[in-house]
Amino acid sequence: MKMHVLSGGRIRMKKAVFIPDAARTDLIELPVMCFLLRHPQGNVLFDTGCHPLAAVDPEARWGGMARMMTLLSGHDDNVIGGLAALGFKPEDIDVVVNSHLHTDHCGCNEFFTRATILCHALELQAARAENAEQNGFLERDWKHPMPMKAFDGEHDLFGDERIVLLPLPGHTPGTSAALVSLEREGRFLLVADAVSLKHNLEFDHSPRNTWNPELAANSRAEVRRVEASGACVVFGHDAEQWDSLRKGVEFYD
Repeated sequence: MKMHVLSGGRIRMKKAVFIPDAARTDLIELPVMCFLLRHPQGNVLFDTGCHPLAAVDPEARWGGMARMMTLLSGHDDNVIGGLAALGFKPEDIDVVVNSHLHTDHCGCNEFFTRATILCHALELQAARAENAEQNGFLERDWKHPMPMKAFDGEHDLFGDERIVLLPLPGHTPGTSAALVSLEREGRFLLVADAVSLKHNLEFDHSPRNTWNPELAANSRAEVRRVEASGACVVFGHDAEQWDSLRKGVEFYD
């Protein structure tokens, strides 16, 4: 199995959302990470990043959220372009796993018309709730004709322990990670917004956009446990780590 790290865009937000002692005027630039997992039984995409329209008309795509974050990347800097550089079309993807259903993690779902979409059952419930849009869930991102399957608890995607989905609630009710086991380079824990920045794990604090801080703290403890067992933690939006990762045609195996 091979793992490719792909760009899902790049966003700018207030730094204080993630780091409590940052000045209110400080801004932070955040990479949006997606991952192509080329498993023998199918091509899996973990998260789909920002929709291209958000680069052209953010208010049309994001509504009020466009006031809270700015997409810095261009129209072609997204997971679709990243896959094309590898020779893949959206229809080559068999499974899309959404770590959660916020717009920067499922914005391109609509392009993967031949895929089965997976997310945690509690996440789908939150996205369908009456006040969902106020909590960052936009139907245009996740509600599509493709089959959408929900899992509950740990979920071994192909039954061979190569891609195991782990619930890490807190940021949202159903935030989940992927524990990826590669033959040559070992295990990688893709934590998405369960831990957005390395700083959040090191100083054990939750960003301001956390749904349930107590659950988020428990999830960080679980991340530390898996990390102590030898897994490499890949954070959701850490720019320094992003710069250090192999990306695009380079891969981990």
